[in-house]
Amino acid sequence: PGLGSGFRIQEFKVALSEENINLKTLRELCFNGIPFEGGIRALCWKVSRPASVSVTICLYHNEDVYSQFLKEMIIQPGIAKANLGLSREDVTMEDHPLNPNPDSRWNTYFKDNEILLQIDKDVRRLYPDMAFFQRPTEYPCQLILDPQNDYETLRRRVEQTTLKAQTVNRNRSGVTNVSSPGKALNLYPSNEYEVLPNGSEAHWEVVERILFIYAKLNPGIAYVQGMNEIVGPIYYTFATDPNSQWKEHAEADTFFCFTNLMSENRDNFIKSLDDSQCGITYKMESVYSMLKDKDMELYLKLEEQNIKPQYFTFRWLTLLLSQEFLLPDVIRIWDTLFSDEDRFHFLILVCCAMLVNIFDYPISDVHTILTKAKELQDNS
Repeated sequence: PGLGSGFRIQEFKVALSEENINLKTLRELCFNGIPFEGGIRALCWKVSRPASVSVTICLYHNEDVYSQFLKEMIIQPGIAKANLGLSREDVTMEDHPLNPNPDSRWNTYFKDNEILLQIDKDVRRLYPDMAFFQRPTEYPCQLILDPQNDYETLRRRVEQTTLKAQTVNRNRSGVTNVSSPGKALNLYPSNEYEVLPNGSEAHWEVVERILFIYAKLNPGIAYVQGMNEIVGPIYYTFATDPNSQWKEHAEADTFFCFTNLMSENRDNFIKSLDDSQCGITYKMESVYSMLKDKDMELYLKLEEQNIKPQYFTFRWLTLLLSQEFLLPDVIRIWDTLFSDEDRFHFLILVCCAMLVNIFDYPISDVHTILTKAKELQDNS
């Protein structure tokens, strides 16, 4: 309110204008929520990465590296041109679609298409209750839309792929219906995905590209359903940045922010690690052991009713609560989460706080949960 918020914005501006940003000070400020004005939030989310460098270097470096990724991963001139019949390159056996060699470019291309179909299905329905992701971005990717390049867009590739959707059900058991029942998918009539005219791209297409490149660069994990729910809020925050100079780079910045976050969160998505120290089972159990420590009475009540942590904490932890609240609340929780150096430990505290407050559901103000989590943290 009034003076308070103006003063807070000032505090952030001062902290961010330091030659060498004092992360401790900045994190303390971020913990209580970050103002959206002046692009402060987007900037703080970028800077709160563990190894923070000067913001400007970050920006331009990201952009170049990312363009390189686009050229290598998405723009495959040889294949795209041959597909579009634009140039009759000599198709050798090496580059023939029927080449049985598992390393052949075509083989990779078809494999990638399976991943792409799964991503496509998931990103098209990001936040169905908001029009944002269906709208065209002001900054479509020039590199890909440039008619000079004869490149094939991912959307075109999905349309051309004849692979049947059943090859796509290899997602993790348990994460299949990751969307919470509240997010009904039938909010729009069946023509909800009107294809935008050539030369423009919807925001969901940008998210699709980010996830596809991530999958190509991280073949060990590739794409797992639910990652779209983690990219969504990051991209939304960067793509609505009031500072247009930053907003223009939303795609590259989201990619690096997401990659950073996944470097700490990816173990939750790797099924073979489920039962290891770093896997999701261990984390789900730590929610209960912490609860036992903080609120024995509630812990016993849940035990007695045989309510297992995995019923709900799987989704809470893997998707960083992005499915439990409306987007503005998710973003507010992430302000605090990203500001904590040990963000995943804090996430466990937040889950505990949610359980402790569960009897006051529905919680209309996430602030209550965060305050409770902070209280649990201070008492440990």
